[in-house]
Amino acid sequence: MNPTTETKPEAIESPPAPPEPELGAGPRGAVGPIGRLGRWAANNARLVFIAWAVLAVGLGIFAPKVEHALSGAGWQANGSESVEVRDLVQQEFGGLNSTGLMVVIHSPDETVDSPAFKQTIAAVSGELKSDDRISTVAPPAEGATISRDGHTAIVMGGAAADSNEMVRAADDLKDPLTELGTDQVQVAVTGASGMWSDFNEANREAMMKSEMISWPVTLAILVLAFGSLVAAGLPLLLTILGLVASAGSLYLLTELTPISIWAMNFALMFALALGIDYALFIVYRFRGALFGAHENPSDAVAETMDTAGKAVLFSGVTVLISLSAVMLVNSPAFRSMALGIMLSVIFVLAATLTLLPAVLGRLGRRVDKLSLPWVHSGEHRSPRFAAWGEWLWRHPWAPGIATVAVLGALALPVLSLDTGMPSIKVVPENDTSRQGYELVQQEFGPGAPGALQIVVPAADADAVAAQVGADPGIAQATPPQPGASGDVALIQAVPAVDPSSSELGATIDRLRADLPAGTLVGGAVAENHDLESELAAKTPLVIGVVLGLGFLLLLVALQAPLIAALGVITNLLATGAAFGVAQLIFQEGHASGLLGFEPQGFLDAWGPVFFFAMIFAISMDYTVFLLSSAKEHWDRSHDPREAMVGGLAHSGRVIFAAGAVMVAVFFTFALSGPLPPKEMGIILGIAVLLDALLVRLLLVPVLLRLTGRAAWWLPRWLDRILPDVRFGH
Repeated sequence: MNPTTETKPEAIESPPAPPEPELGAGPRGAVGPIGRLGRWAANNARLVFIAWAVLAVGLGIFAPKVEHALSGAGWQANGSESVEVRDLVQQEFGGLNSTGLMVVIHSPDETVDSPAFKQTIAAVSGELKSDDRISTVAPPAEGATISRDGHTAIVMGGAAADSNEMVRAADDLKDPLTELGTDQVQVAVTGASGMWSDFNEANREAMMKSEMISWPVTLAILVLAFGSLVAAGLPLLLTILGLVASAGSLYLLTELTPISIWAMNFALMFALALGIDYALFIVYRFRGALFGAHENPSDAVAETMDTAGKAVLFSGVTVLISLSAVMLVNSPAFRSMALGIMLSVIFVLAATLTLLPAVLGRLGRRVDKLSLPWVHSGEHRSPRFAAWGEWLWRHPWAPGIATVAVLGALALPVLSLDTGMPSIKVVPENDTSRQGYELVQQEFGPGAPGALQIVVPAADADAVAAQVGADPGIAQATPPQPGASGDVALIQAVPAVDPSSSELGATIDRLRADLPAGTLVGGAVAENHDLESELAAKTPLVIGVVLGLGFLLLLVALQAPLIAALGVITNLLATGAAFGVAQLIFQEGHASGLLGFEPQGFLDAWGPVFFFAMIFAISMDYTVFLLSSAKEHWDRSHDPREAMVGGLAHSGRVIFAAGAVMVAVFFTFALSGPLPPKEMGIILGIAVLLDALLVRLLLVPVLLRLTGRAAWWLPRWLDRILPDVRFGH
């Protein structure tokens, strides 16, 4: 089929685009508010520098303290039945709830009756009692926390503090407790708080290792992209400031509410990613205006911020909107992680719109100091991407169909994607919490580490205990224990399956449905189950909100409903492909040996909602860069060919360079550490790779070619409603 017979005549009959002057060349027009802000910053650089120095020092004072102030827990669904059980058990049963410490004492030779074993039990109990965060110490009990062969016993430390403080208690106590072991007797701290303590520590070490790798890799790619050491340093300036300011702000926020330690990890990644993206886009445009259009530094800054700066502002707002949708999940960990990323975005965006113009205005032509031989100072329009755009204009169908086929094939595995809460496999094998967990499974049964806590009215306790014990999903139920008030009783129920098994979720739901009214089912595994249910319920809402608000923002920015819709749809296609690859790697286990992890058989449950928001935010970054540049050419020429080719020529190199940096950064985070950071790094890295190379630099230009003038059509009724936004200067 001849494509010329299938496309709008206007899109085909446009004459070849003449050689294009540099945007901004010629008479300078009036600039908008972002351009005026940029010019003011350039002309008042000293004042801007002082303001940012005060901000950096003021918040930087608190930044070193943030790591110790952040919380290690918070992975719960607020208002859920399991959280209610946790609070009741803390009040009525000496704090022996899901956040208490479980200390496993084991010896292959000694038994609980031997002097060495008894001495270790006494030492462990004494160490626990010495900590104010431990309310009660429950010694090993026959038939419950002593194994049948007597070689393994469990000492329970009740929680006298909230879940976050109990993780800190595990941080402080696990080494002293482990050191109480001898050559004959082993001591290991496990339970939910112990596992979160070990996981957070392993994650922190992995993130630090990844940072050490990512910074030099990032600098090398930036030097290659800019061809100038001075220009390459500007993105890192924004990143460092964004990190310092967001770290200090997070510390101050911990005085008001618990903030997850993961908030800092994600803030680091986004500050690095967006700082590079925004600085690349701004500095490329500034060099084109300064050297290519021969403007003075102040005017070059004003033009840059009036065009590229406006696109950066829209991009930043889009990122914030995408991340704010995560707040719909009623979980402290999720909300604080989203808040941490949003803080880093706000600071990086503020620095891009104020500090970067001031630095560029002060540097002027020195922005290309220490340049490499291949630097092209005034080359804002890339001849190679212009040639690529011309080729796509002449041959749109084959590459377009091939791209959709590849992305569709990669997205197909999403249809069989399974999710679940993290299993013990996310904890390194040599950590004591995993060793204790495996000992408990070995000696007490596969479901013993995930015992359910069932709180029941005292009058119904015996009947409920009998019903629970008869349930096919329960291996053993303890006799009811009366609470402090006498109104309720506690039944510990050991599941018949591993705590990470999907069958256990069905058992929890069945017990809640069948047990008498007033009976509550909780425990650490039930808390995971409730959070997973909350995520499953909120994921469609979060995705819908992100897509809807993303479309509205693109509509306002581009003034064109069709291309705004296509921008959102292509983002969704790239995201689906990234999750399809994730299904093959993390659920099916392909390349697990190469990447150094033990597959769980599912993707962690927070992935679909949290990673979707992150991927969509980054994808919208590139969408805004490309389409704002195309819109600038359309507003100037009303020629669809010039809009497509010129937009690609002016933004392609930035998208390519920014994508290369982000892929490198994300993949470095995937090379080390526990499984969840690997999931994050690989999924985000693949998403950026697919989005930058296949979607923004190929599929979207093809769609601009095939839709022609219709891409920029705006109904009159909509034109009257929308604010007048232009990216031209």
